[in-house]
Amino acid sequence: MTFRLGLTGSIGMGKSTAGRMFVDLGYPLWDADAAVHRLYAQGGAAVRPVGEAFPGAVSEGAIDRERLKSLLANDSKGLQKLERIVHPLVAADREEFVDAARHRGDQIVVLDIPLLFETGADAQMDGVAVVSTSAQLQRERVMAREGMTEQTFAMILSRQMPDDQKRARADWIIPSDNMQVARDAVRKICDEILERQDA
Repeated sequence: MTFRLGLTGSIGMGKSTAGRMFVDLGYPLWDADAAVHRLYAQGGAAVRPVGEAFPGAVSEGAIDRERLKSLLANDSKGLQKLERIVHPLVAADREEFVDAARHRGDQIVVLDIPLLFETGADAQMDGVAVVSTSAQLQRERVMAREGMTEQTFAMILSRQMPDDQKRARADWIIPSDNMQVARDAVRKICDEILERQDA
């Protein structure tokens, strides 16, 4: 059996870094953001339906994210409309990845989903790991990103479930203030999952 481990955490918590730690241990990682990039790229499954729903969003056969963003800014129902198109395509991409992992005989597949709880995707997981750090370190990391503003940071946080609620719903927590501590937590999670499967 392949264990579906949901990996999540708010912006700036170190989720991508934790994801790479699972890959370093030999476990396949599916990334929701990367899936959206594939779907939006030339030949991607989202190009035609998104282009039809948002005329002007397609440029050179791919979704132009900046154009789409400006179209969404002027449409109060736009984000819901976009999510209705994109979420099922992302879910299908994820299932393909899990099926491939299962066929290979991978014991754990890691599914990196930023809005895991917010979209209800946690219901399809066998367990959930939340990457977390202090609010101060989170803010420092996010504000160091190129082009980040206080306003954008606040807007992103408003769409995400608060960190304490995520931690309360998690099966495991990966503290990311220290890389070695995070690496130890990741290894411990994998060991526990493998022990369960052997039991």
